[in-house]
Amino acid sequence: MHFVVKFFPEITIKSNPVRRRMSRQLADNLRKLMRQLDDRIKVQKDWEKIDVVFDETQAPDAVSHLSDRIEEVLAHTPGIANFARVQQFPLGDLDDIYQKTLAIWGPQLAGKTFCVRVKRTGKHDFQSLDVEQYVGGGLNMNTDAAGVKLKNPDITVKLEVRHDNLNVIEELHQGLGGFPLGTQDPVLSLVSGGFDSTVASYLTMKRGIRTHFLFFNLGGRQHELGVKEVAFYLWDKYGASHRVKFITVPFDEVVAEILEQVDDSYMGVTLKRMMLRAASVVAKELDVDAVVTGEAIAQVSSQTLKNLAVIDSVTDTLVLRPLITSDKTDIIRTARAIGTEEFAANMPEYCGVISVKPTTRAKMEKVEHEETRFDFTVLDRAIGNRVMQNIDQVMDDLGEDAPPVDILTEPGDATVIDIRHPTEEEINPLELDGAEVEVIPFYRLSTAFQKLDKDKQYLLYCARGVMSQLHASHLLDEGYRNVGVFRPEKPKH
Repeated sequence: MHFVVKFFPEITIKSNPVRRRMSRQLADNLRKLMRQLDDRIKVQKDWEKIDVVFDETQAPDAVSHLSDRIEEVLAHTPGIANFARVQQFPLGDLDDIYQKTLAIWGPQLAGKTFCVRVKRTGKHDFQSLDVEQYVGGGLNMNTDAAGVKLKNPDITVKLEVRHDNLNVIEELHQGLGGFPLGTQDPVLSLVSGGFDSTVASYLTMKRGIRTHFLFFNLGGRQHELGVKEVAFYLWDKYGASHRVKFITVPFDEVVAEILEQVDDSYMGVTLKRMMLRAASVVAKELDVDAVVTGEAIAQVSSQTLKNLAVIDSVTDTLVLRPLITSDKTDIIRTARAIGTEEFAANMPEYCGVISVKPTTRAKMEKVEHEETRFDFTVLDRAIGNRVMQNIDQVMDDLGEDAPPVDILTEPGDATVIDIRHPTEEEINPLELDGAEVEVIPFYRLSTAFQKLDKDKQYLLYCARGVMSQLHASHLLDEGYRNVGVFRPEKPKH
């Protein structure tokens, strides 16, 4: 099994030292991620590309499964323009190139129009066009293809001649683009779990920025659970090569103080200013120079230019807004593409209900006057009560009073419920010998669990065991006692 990874074009046009640093970072990131799949996967970098190689000594089904998982990682790792699954051979003459191509592509051309495209690097006694004509002619004469079609064919057979090697490309996939994670300075992203903040966080991660998460808890434990879940999803899918922090600041008392002391029309602007004050403290603790928000111009009343200027004046910390000129439909479309739409659609939006008649043109002297009635010891107490933890440990602060969650490595007589995101479950379905498996996505679990047989035992399953433990803990809090977590042991090599 062999994959050839191409760098995002913005990397290749950098100066040699910067290109070298970025490509080395991407290779290091892939080594970390591939090690989580199988420590026998090799990642090898040269100036033009990265090779991801695995010795196919396992059963065909196991190899196919691992290939799918490698493709999933490569498709969601920042810094990759595209990647191809290839079969690599020592370079022979034109007829040898044709024979190798025929063996791989011949059966797939039946009834299809096709063309051959060749990319060549190095010195050879033939041109790319020579290979295209020789191989294309041979395939046209010796297969059941519908003929050669140079423009818009059904199939494009792609070959790469690289010095002394021939790569016959089986599949070509688009990568995420952007810069490798860790090549830019870190940021602190304010997340509420909705469409905007999750997409903004994704965009900073895609740009190679290590993105910490800051959550202001306005809606209680269930809201916190949902936000932790989507933050973990984003990190696990797009940024798992670098550990980041998840910080929770309890903001219910701050909201109560605003409701009691601040004029209705200035509640929203004041709340955002309090959040930025708190974010600046956390950013300084993390040695982070910028915070990120999901605000877009005029999407809601607090997001006019006038209001944003008043909000930003409360801090010297740089505030980044990746979505500032985005349309809501575009934001939702991006959320759907990256897999956060279902999270956001099921997340209550608490920030939007604080003010009945919000101002769209806040005045500095007015907001400062309103804040003179605010007791800032409430804000200081909220900041002091913040909880900071590694993103892969987001279940740790669910409360010592929560019933312990049973974690089993064998399902026994229990029914296993696969709660993963539908796209993840479809790529890698859970199959267990002798055990019943139900598929209930995490965002339907609370409602669906009420309808399940209360006399049966259920074990929740997800890839890392984090979301399953979060949801099992929540169900136990709700009074259910027939739920646990299924976490199978990793196979030993």
